[in-house]
Amino acid sequence: MAMEGDVMTTVDATRAGAGLTTEEAAARLRVDGPNRLAGPKRKHPLLVLAAQLVHFFALMLWVAAVLAVIAGMPALAVAIVVVVVLNGVFSFVQEYRADRAAERLRELLPVRATVRRDGRAVVVDAAELVVGDVVLLEAGDRICVDATVLPGGRLSVDESMLTGESKPVRPAAGGDVHAGTYVVEGHGAVVATATGSRTRLAEIAAATEHAARPHSPLANQLNRVVKTIAGIAVGVGVLFFGVSLLLGLELSEGFLFAIGVTVALVPEGLLPTVTLSLARAGQRMAARNALVRRLESVETLGATTFICTDKTGTLTRNEMSVVAVWTAHGAVEVTGEGYGPDGTLCGTPDAVRAAALVADTAARCSPDAHAVSEHGRWRPVGDPMEVALHVFATRAGVPAAPGAVARYPFDPRRRRSSVVDGDGLHLTGAPDVVLGLCTEVPAGAERVLTEMSGQGLRVVAVARRRGAVAVDGADAVEERMEFLGLVGLQDPPRSDVAEAIDACRTAGIRLAMVTGDHPGTARAIAVAVGLCDPDGIVVEGKDLPAGEDELGALLDRDGVVVARVAPEDKLRIARALQARGHVVAMTGDGVNDGPALRAADIGVAMGASGTDVAREAADLVLLDDHFGTIVSAVEQGRATFANIRRFLTYHLTDNVAELAPFAVWALSGGNIPLGLSVLQVLALDIGTDLLPALALGGEPANPRTMNGPAKTGKLIDGRLLRRAFGVLGPTEAAVSMLAFLTVLLVSGWTWGSTPTALATASGALFAAVVLGQLANAYACRSESRWVGRVGVTGNRLLTYAVGFELAMLAVFLLVPPLPELLGGHVPTALGWGMALLAVPAVLIADAVQKALRSHRRGTPRLPR
Repeated sequence: MAMEGDVMTTVDATRAGAGLTTEEAAARLRVDGPNRLAGPKRKHPLLVLAAQLVHFFALMLWVAAVLAVIAGMPALAVAIVVVVVLNGVFSFVQEYRADRAAERLRELLPVRATVRRDGRAVVVDAAELVVGDVVLLEAGDRICVDATVLPGGRLSVDESMLTGESKPVRPAAGGDVHAGTYVVEGHGAVVATATGSRTRLAEIAAATEHAARPHSPLANQLNRVVKTIAGIAVGVGVLFFGVSLLLGLELSEGFLFAIGVTVALVPEGLLPTVTLSLARAGQRMAARNALVRRLESVETLGATTFICTDKTGTLTRNEMSVVAVWTAHGAVEVTGEGYGPDGTLCGTPDAVRAAALVADTAARCSPDAHAVSEHGRWRPVGDPMEVALHVFATRAGVPAAPGAVARYPFDPRRRRSSVVDGDGLHLTGAPDVVLGLCTEVPAGAERVLTEMSGQGLRVVAVARRRGAVAVDGADAVEERMEFLGLVGLQDPPRSDVAEAIDACRTAGIRLAMVTGDHPGTARAIAVAVGLCDPDGIVVEGKDLPAGEDELGALLDRDGVVVARVAPEDKLRIARALQARGHVVAMTGDGVNDGPALRAADIGVAMGASGTDVAREAADLVLLDDHFGTIVSAVEQGRATFANIRRFLTYHLTDNVAELAPFAVWALSGGNIPLGLSVLQVLALDIGTDLLPALALGGEPANPRTMNGPAKTGKLIDGRLLRRAFGVLGPTEAAVSMLAFLTVLLVSGWTWGSTPTALATASGALFAAVVLGQLANAYACRSESRWVGRVGVTGNRLLTYAVGFELAMLAVFLLVPPLPELLGGHVPTALGWGMALLAVPAVLIADAVQKALRSHRRGTPRLPR
């Protein structure tokens, strides 16, 4: 561990502008280890598995198994134990895989930090920070170490994570800042005094390690669904218990019979199946550069109806370059490729000299921005716009600027940044702000500004004030400025944004550009990507209505452009649209965007260029800052919601078919034999429900997912219940009972008599349910298209699951001693023929129901 003397030595070196050397940092990293908090202690997998075996429903099953042994029914006891263990193992595997998937997703977004190494600013992984490192901080940065503030900067730090105090603090030089806090304003340098497990944050994390994790809204909704179904199952069990007593069964047999029915109907594997489905969706999104920070946000993404998107880096490439400069001496064209140093300034000699002065001043306002060459390509280090100004200065041949006395970084409220050095005050910022601070503005400046903005250029005004300058406060010194020129930066639109915007409109999602840029620039980019028409609505933040109703009415349309917005405007916009019933996705990358990102239904932060504060507040992080990635995430969210409904339909349909033999037995007063034993029902749950349901949870998004508005809301609604309980379930139940009764009648059975072919008939019923579930799995792949349109390929997991289902059917009917144990033998040829009818019956009923629904919507044809 580095000692205090080492830190002080580094402080002295920092004041000289050096920081640690690469070799020193590497040596300290080897001694102290990486700057990471110790991960939470994981429960041993066996303890997690044990928890799956002792929850409420599992305990109920254990009691039932004990009663079965006492009643002399060991086969039922063994079957119940098998169900408990299999369901427990299944749930454990699902939960374990989901947790590991969530961990892998979190690792995709490493925290980065800017440090002074070998005398220059470099960006490193936060895990590589060591004691003595000089860390350069700006607004929006997350502080990753405990540190001491160095002289020369001004920091405002949000320490609410540690102290609970919402008001930011302003540590003076020599004061302390702590890991886990955020810089909300200003800039400065700090020297690390503690890393990893030796920070104050680590102590707090250790104290809160065992805090319970709250359930998400989606988890709560699913729990309600499970409890509702379980309640129905218990009610049905009680009903059959009463019926069994009326029909003369022994009390113990009737009780165990009822318990078995209840157990068969409880969807114990539903919640872990949903969790894994969400985790899978999160992994699919990550593969497409969308990192979901909270898995339940996957479902909310699918319900998005309004996207408020930024311009820079989201609709554009965020690859800025200075292409034009205007001064009182004329216009200058700047050439060059990317962030490389090679380029030229083309114009009259006087104009070029004036442009070089502009470049010099602009570069002084971004002292730490620069470009580095990696693998033959120049990459920006720092804000892309500041790097572009730095490259502009290099191409203009401007020498390195002297060290700054004071620096006032860009602030979204002030909309400008400035630096004070030995030559005076240097200022860059939004033209309407900077021009207002200048004593004199050349004629034509406003016209040129309008022309540049109309071309889609981002325009920065540059000014200076020579001589000694007081540094008591930014606003106090930024006055009586000398106007130097306007700089036009090009940031081309992304090539496929127009396609993504069209996809949003096809999906019924409205769009608005919400940007801090000039209205002319915002309009030009919006028109270029197809977000709005040339005569579309463009409004500035200062002109937005004060009332929420009026603001919502103005913005609740497609293609609105809101320019020159303040962070507070974004928050108002999100709330106004939510008040009108929209599910709002709001993008943001700045430190002050946090409230808006939290208020939106889906906060979207930039992973490549955004601040740590924005990423922490967001639900979704775009690893590539690409608007098209939002659209992909919405598509996956819709697909996930549909998948949850798919396997819910599948589960409920199966329950109807399983209950039918018991209902027929009870309603006939026992004159019709019971077609399925409790053991067979349990076997059906094991053989038909688990893997196909899991496969339906992984169904890929179909090409129609983004056609029309989102079909989200309640997981179980009237449409799903009608389909499961009114169409698919009754069809499957009717065919299976028909197979059972046909085999009985052919064998000579009559009403109320003792059947001689009960086991064979029961095998036919059992096979019919399994085959009906096979068809049901494919029918559940779509709520609107019949299987002939969807096809049987496209979901490899379902193909494997169906193969397993058929294999289990053969095992249950053919492999001794299972047929005798379960009570169902291999069906006759007639029985197989009747059982096979379940497949076309379910598929035809599904197709007819979808065709009728399509006809009611005004499209009288077989659903496509």
